[in-house]
Amino acid sequence: MRALTPAVLIQSLNVSFKTASGTFQALESVDLTVKENEFLTLIGPSGCGKTTVLRCIAHLVDPTSGQVTVNGLSPIEAIQKRDVGYVFQSATLLEWRNVLKNVLLPMEIAGVGRKEASRRASEMIERVGLTDFVRNFPRQLSGGMQQRVAIARALVMEPKIILMDEPFAALDEITREDMNRWLMEVFDKSNTTIVFVTHNIREAIMLSDRVVVMAPRPGRLVAEFEIDLPRPRTQEIMFSEEFNTIRQQAEQELFRSAHQTTEGNQEA
Repeated sequence: MRALTPAVLIQSLNVSFKTASGTFQALESVDLTVKENEFLTLIGPSGCGKTTVLRCIAHLVDPTSGQVTVNGLSPIEAIQKRDVGYVFQSATLLEWRNVLKNVLLPMEIAGVGRKEASRRASEMIERVGLTDFVRNFPRQLSGGMQQRVAIARALVMEPKIILMDEPFAALDEITREDMNRWLMEVFDKSNTTIVFVTHNIREAIMLSDRVVVMAPRPGRLVAEFEIDLPRPRTQEIMFSEEFNTIRQQAEQELFRSAHQTTEGNQEA
């Protein structure tokens, strides 16, 4: 049987940046395989390189060394094929365009015909539950609704991979949990792969098939956890013994990596 091509394959990835005080090593020797239709989450403290990993996949940052492939292609080839969608921490909607026109934007850029683009945009807006708000502008929407529009815009081109960089970090806790439930429903009904970044351990476990822990200075992978919890996932799962066991293990890994970094800085 032919082996399946990974959705994302990262091998010996190193990224460094020139700064006023010298060279900053953002990532060191990162190896990561993301399977097709997997929901994988990167967690870790600020500065550990989670966003840099996403940006390398999306061809927004060039590796210093190492290799990144996306569905067997280079990142730029995958972007040109529109295989990758990106959702940022803020919704980054165009304030002068209403919901419909924001979702239409990537199809306008891609040259999709007006009739086909309108159909796909309307279907996607219905899928994210905003049909009654198609004529509203971003300023007329709540934070959670704005992020739904941003996700609809990322999904409308039907990319094979969605990169999500802390998309719910700015939301209040109740809205964030609502968005988590909504995102789980969207993922369970789709054939896409998601690489997600968060600082929130509970969010990572609730959403993911696999959680990868990163440590900073330099950014590196230090642990991973398979999340073998049934889907669709309910609120009750968050209070289960299995969920709490994974959460405690992940917290210990995060604490250990942060403590080791602190000790290393003191010794230096």
